[in-house]
Amino acid sequence: MDKCSVDTLLEARWIIPVEVEGILTEHTIAINNGLIEAILPSSEASSRYYSSTHIKLDNHAVIPGLINLHTHAAMTLMRGMADDLSLMAWLKNHIWPIESKYVDTCFVRDGTLLACAEMLKGGITCFNDMYFFPQAAADAILQCGIRAGIGLVVIDMLSAYASDVDDYIDKGLAVRDHCSQQPLLTFCLAPHAPYSVNNKTLTKIMVLAEQLQLPVHIHLHETGDEIKNSLAENGVRPLMRLHQLGLVSPSLIAAHMIHLTDTEIELFHEYGAHIAHCPTSNLKLASGIAPVEKLLRKGINVGIGTDGAASNNRLDMFAEMRLTALLAKGYSHNSEAVPAPLALRMATLNGARAMGLDHITGSLSPGKAADITAVDFSSLSLSPCFDPISHLVYVAGREQVSHVWVNGRLLLNDGELVTLDEPAIMQQARRWQQHLVS
Repeated sequence: MDKCSVDTLLEARWIIPVEVEGILTEHTIAINNGLIEAILPSSEASSRYYSSTHIKLDNHAVIPGLINLHTHAAMTLMRGMADDLSLMAWLKNHIWPIESKYVDTCFVRDGTLLACAEMLKGGITCFNDMYFFPQAAADAILQCGIRAGIGLVVIDMLSAYASDVDDYIDKGLAVRDHCSQQPLLTFCLAPHAPYSVNNKTLTKIMVLAEQLQLPVHIHLHETGDEIKNSLAENGVRPLMRLHQLGLVSPSLIAAHMIHLTDTEIELFHEYGAHIAHCPTSNLKLASGIAPVEKLLRKGINVGIGTDGAASNNRLDMFAEMRLTALLAKGYSHNSEAVPAPLALRMATLNGARAMGLDHITGSLSPGKAADITAVDFSSLSLSPCFDPISHLVYVAGREQVSHVWVNGRLLLNDGELVTLDEPAIMQQARRWQQHLVS
């Protein structure tokens, strides 16, 4: 039988598909035209395929690229500017004033490049963003080659980006139209939060989401004060308000979802909506701990996000996976809550499902995009290894990520960025630091 030519043959000690349970040993992934063509035993791969690029990773676990389900990439330039504060004090006294004065296309482009570099080095191949000047974010994303969902932000607040709600929507949809042929980009409508967007605007978002078949990405039930103020101003809790306006649906991605009643959990499950769990940000802003074990037991799809680096302060999905598993156990008093394989699934396939991309990415399967992360297990801190999935969640860190492919394109090679100039990005970040301080 004649051998078939493919772009890359990737052979690894362990391949962890995620969608199919288990661990494959002595297997090879054949990558061609950006897709996974086959995953098969290495002995069989050598007889069926040939490639000028054959990468052998004898001490590595290969996993689907991690998916960061909720972040604000450009805010990485504000990392550490306002720490140890509650959410509204952080927003009103620091973040919103800084944004009104400094955020423009250059800020968003440079901040997004910085975030993309950090995420790629940490094994993240796809992220779900929400911020101003989405065209600048799209330009940075395309420059580095990562996959992203771009949130077309809407807020009832004047900004340097837009003058009113219609301006936010018109500018956002123009970016979507301009980038419609970019396979690495998807788009969603992103009303900031129930407390910053009125009913008229939320209704407009709902109609547009249905007409254009777009997801809706929103902060929801993040703090106790959010709920208390909603009851005082609207007579209902925020989730019920969204439900009454028709926004609770399989297209909804709700970030945080910490303070929930059993009735609200039932409602969320009934409508098939998705949750972006952000454990580090929730803790750092003292917002609370989400009832993840209860949500998962109900069958709700929960992915994991970092939130922005201004409130986390890391875009580190390995840290979020570990904290997700540990918090769920401690909060529920159940050591079997969120076992390691489930935590890995939450950081990959669950995020893809929430973004409507699970037919493209989130697991290693023939026909899906070759969005792949390799983790080096050769260090002292990962020895010995009885279970590589357990190690990925409880032991490994982003510093062990060695290779990253997105759509079959190698973007991180032996820990070095391929498409981005790391020293130049760091230098630009320092310039912004001096500018913001001055």
